[in-house]
Amino acid sequence: MTVEASRVIAQELDAGESLLWSGQPRNGIVFRGSDVFMIPFSIMWGGFAILFAAGVLSPARDDGGGPVFVGVLFAIPFVLVGLYMMFGRFIVDAIQRGHTCYGVTDHRVIIVTGLVDRQGAPDVALVTLLVATLSPRKVKSLDLRTMSDVSMTERSGGSGTITFGPQNPYQHLAGMGWPEMGYGFATASFELVEQVKSIYSLIRDAQQKRWRQ
Repeated sequence: MTVEASRVIAQELDAGESLLWSGQPRNGIVFRGSDVFMIPFSIMWGGFAILFAAGVLSPARDDGGGPVFVGVLFAIPFVLVGLYMMFGRFIVDAIQRGHTCYGVTDHRVIIVTGLVDRQGAPDVALVTLLVATLSPRKVKSLDLRTMSDVSMTERSGGSGTITFGPQNPYQHLAGMGWPEMGYGFATASFELVEQVKSIYSLIRDAQQKRWRQ
C-alpha cells in the first residue's frame, strides 16, 4: 500500500462515528475489460504516429527545413498521446488506485481519491506530481440509511468490486488512465478490493442496523 487507509479514513470520521473497515483497491498494473479495445487501438495510433514522425525526420527529406519543423511540431502531440495510451495510462491508473482509500463506518461509506501524503519519504516522481495536479484530493460520502442498489462483482481469487447505485452505461470508460476524465463516468464503488464478499456482507449488515435506528 502506498498510504495507510485506516489513517486516511480516520481523518474523515465525525464525532461518535465508528470505523468498521478500511482498505484500498488492488495495487500495480491492472488490465480491464475496456483494454480489449484500447490496447489494439493504442498500438495502431502510436504506431502510425511514430511512423509519421520517422518519415518527417527521414534524412531522405530535403524540404529546406521549414516544412520539416512544422511536421515535427504536428507529430509530437500524436506521438506523446500514442505513448501515453500504450504505456502511460497504466502507470497513471496504478498511481490513482495507490492513492485511493475506502472506508465503512456505522453510518456511511467513504471514498477518498486523489494523492495522499505518504508516510516516510516524499514522492517526487514527475508522473506522480502530474497526477497530483490533475487529480486533486476528493472525499465522497454515502449514507447507509439512504443508499440503495448495492451490488457486488466477484472475480476468481476472491477480489472484486462493490458498486453503490445504478451502474452508469458509460462505466467502461472509467479507469482508462486519463486523470479526471474516465472517473467522471464511474459509479461510486469499492474497486478491486480483496475479500470482496466479506466486505459486501459487512456493508449490508451495517446498512440493516442503520435502517433500524
